[in-house]
Amino acid sequence: MYYIGLDVHKKTISYCVKDASGQIHRDGRIGATRQELDIWMKTLPQPWTVGMEATIFTGWIYDHLLPHAQLIKVAHPLMLRAIAAAKKKNDRIDAGKIADCLRCDFLPECHMASTAIRDRRRTLRYRQLLTRQMVQMKNRISGLLMETGVSYNKRRLHKVKYFRELLTTNQIPQLQWARNYRFPQRAGCQVLQVPTERRRLHS
Repeated sequence: MYYIGLDVHKKTISYCVKDASGQIHRDGRIGATRQELDIWMKTLPQPWTVGMEATIFTGWIYDHLLPHAQLIKVAHPLMLRAIAAAKKKNDRIDAGKIADCLRCDFLPECHMASTAIRDRRRTLRYRQLLTRQMVQMKNRISGLLMETGVSYNKRRLHKVKYFRELLTTNQIPQLQWARNYRFPQRAGCQVLQVPTERRRLHS
C-alpha cells in the first residue's frame, strides 16, 4: 500500500507518496484541475490511499479521486495542526506529514458528507442568500416609503405591479426618480424552491 498526503490550495496541489516503511516514493506539485489529476493518477503505483486536510476545495477533489483510490481520509484542520505542528513549514513538508499521519493511522479523520448531501447544502445556502437579499431590499423599500409618508401593503410590497401602483396613486415629488425608472417585466428575485423535510411533512 502507498500512502499519499495532499496539501490542497486554490491553484495547486502538493503531494507526497510514501510506502509502508515511510520511504518517499515521489513528491511534487500539480495544478488543481481535474485534467491534471487524471494525468497524475495514471502515474501512481497501486494500490494507494489518500489523506488531505478539510478545506473549501476538498469536496470536488474527494469526489474525483474516490473511484480510483483504495481509501480517502479527510483530516480535521485544527486537530491536524496540533499533531503535525513543526517549525519548518512549506507545502512539500505539509504533504509529507499528512502522508506520515495517514501511514501511522494518526490522521484525525473528520466526517465527509456524501455528494448528494453536500450538493443539497450548497443549494440551501444559495437559497438562504437570495432570501436574505430579498428581505434586505424589501426593508429598504419599506424605509423609503415610510420616509416619504406613503401607506403600503407589506405582503405585496415585493411585487413589481404593486410598486407601480403605489407610484401612480401617490404623486409625491420624492418618488419622481422611481417613476422614471424602467422596471423589468417579471417580478424580482424568485427564491429557489427547494423541497425540505418540513415541507414534505406538511404536504
